[in-house]
Amino acid sequence: MAESQDDFELTLFAGAVNWKQYWATSIAQYVYGSVAEVGAGIGSNARFLLNQHVEKLMLIEPGEELFSQLSAREYPECVDKLHGTLRESRGVFDTIVYIDVLEHIKDDLLETSCAYDHLTKGGHLVILSPAWPFLYSPFDRAVGHHRRYTRASLRASVDSRLETVSEIYLDSVGLLASLANRLLLRSSVPSDAQVKIWDGLMVRVSVMLDSMLFYTIGKTVVGVYRKP
Repeated sequence: MAESQDDFELTLFAGAVNWKQYWATSIAQYVYGSVAEVGAGIGSNARFLLNQHVEKLMLIEPGEELFSQLSAREYPECVDKLHGTLRESRGVFDTIVYIDVLEHIKDDLLETSCAYDHLTKGGHLVILSPAWPFLYSPFDRAVGHHRRYTRASLRASVDSRLETVSEIYLDSVGLLASLANRLLLRSSVPSDAQVKIWDGLMVRVSVMLDSMLFYTIGKTVVGVYRKP
């Protein structure tokens, strides 16, 4: 995937603070100790991953242009940066996180096997990715998504040595909006205004509605897996 495509997607959603806070809260109990974010992009997720239980956070990004933007940000002293891939890291982590990254990787099973090798015993792999293959759009293709996941297909893409802890969907209202866009508006790329409405209003409603629906539908699938 070209860095310009990466940059466009990351910049478009960088200001979605309500959404970032929502998913960060949902995974916080699994984010602790030494943490790696793989495919950290421009570094906009770091402050949402840092909680009181995180001792160190490694931001791993292979793209030169994206890493340059990531490095230009200011972070707490506990944050380190690596220009490269997880395979190039010598670290072993308590938590490895992929935030809207695994769908960009052609061989996702190989990637999660690499994550297994870099986890401590009892450590967690946390994955957030766009859900539902029937929602795959020209926008997905343009920004380099190879696929969208269901809970079942995400599990199939995760190294079998990892135990399933949780697989849920988030953002039920966003799913309805995506369906409406696909069926009615047919917009290939969301506008800044649409992103602001989604983050400012729809995500807030999803926070209340998702739990009532037992996290069974949503625009994003979240998987948590544990190394025995």
